Amino acid sequence: MKLSIIVPVYDVEKTLSRCIDSILKQSFSDYEMILIDDGSPDRSGAICDDYASRDDRIHVIHQTNQGLPSARNAGIDIARGDYITFVDSDDFLGDNTLSILMTRLSAHPDYDILEYPFYWHYGEPDQRLVKFGAHEYHDMRDYWLKGKAYTHTYAWNKIYVRRLFEGVRFPKNRLFEDAHILPLLLDKARLVVTTEEGMYYYCGNPFGITRNPGVNGLSDLLDAHVRQLAHLGMNEEISEYYCHVLNIQLDVYRQTRHDPILPTPRLTSGAIKHLPVGSKTKTKLRMLKLLGIKNLCKLHRTVLPAKTRR
Repeated sequence: MKLSIIVPVYDVEKTLSRCIDSILKQSFSDYEMILIDDGSPDRSGAICDDYASRDDRIHVIHQTNQGLPSARNAGIDIARGDYITFVDSDDFLGDNTLSILMTRLSAHPDYDILEYPFYWHYGEPDQRLVKFGAHEYHDMRDYWLKGKAYTHTYAWNKIYVRRLFEGVRFPKNRLFEDAHILPLLLDKARLVVTTEEGMYYYCGNPFGITRNPGVNGLSDLLDAHVRQLAHLGMNEEISEYYCHVLNIQLDVYRQTRHDPILPTPRLTSGAIKHLPVGSKTKTKLRMLKLLGIKNLCKLHRTVLPAKTRR
């Protein structure tokens, strides 16, 4: 079997059939679909069972509600495919996406991760197409920094060789778990490829964590990125990535007033001047250099107008 498709399911009876049907109508058929009913309070579990009764490629796991990471892990635990991919149950795949991508993987067995385009908040006013170009990354550091993987750590628009998950699972009781696991997978990967073929439709959820991260969500996201910064090393090469994490730290402090956990890099005024970031971010970096991280957080919270905040 070539591919295991893992679909976590929770309280999605209105969108679940659209998701499953988008997989069933793919021209590629050498897959198993693993539906994990994570204690859904609605009819989602029954819908899963109905589909499984009609197609022997579909397997259903019913478990008490444990959250998205545990649901994905349950699917990984029983996956039998050479490759693994994830589809969230309120999203769906574009026509022939799997055929296009799996043909590419069959021709290039050295690919460890194949990432493909997606529509962000499909069907909403802020809908936008996100593409990454056609690139090969043999150096995972380049993928993270030059490919800006830190801005698209999503689990769902990628196909992974299954061996990457040996000894690696999504962290439980964490929000933004994708940002925590991708660096662990990259530590084991040798080649990541981005393509402009295929399409994932990410449908906005007004109640989802990306729209309403809250204090715990932002804190978990910050922790994931601070760990990765430490792994990469604090130097000028990571300056643009550092700016991304700095904005998260400022938001966390504004909401919690907890002492900052983001270390301060050694950036020269000349390096700040030539960074490919906006003028407001450069101003934050100059103030960081002058005041230090904690004083910058305090100033950002109390003095700067809201429109300058992330």
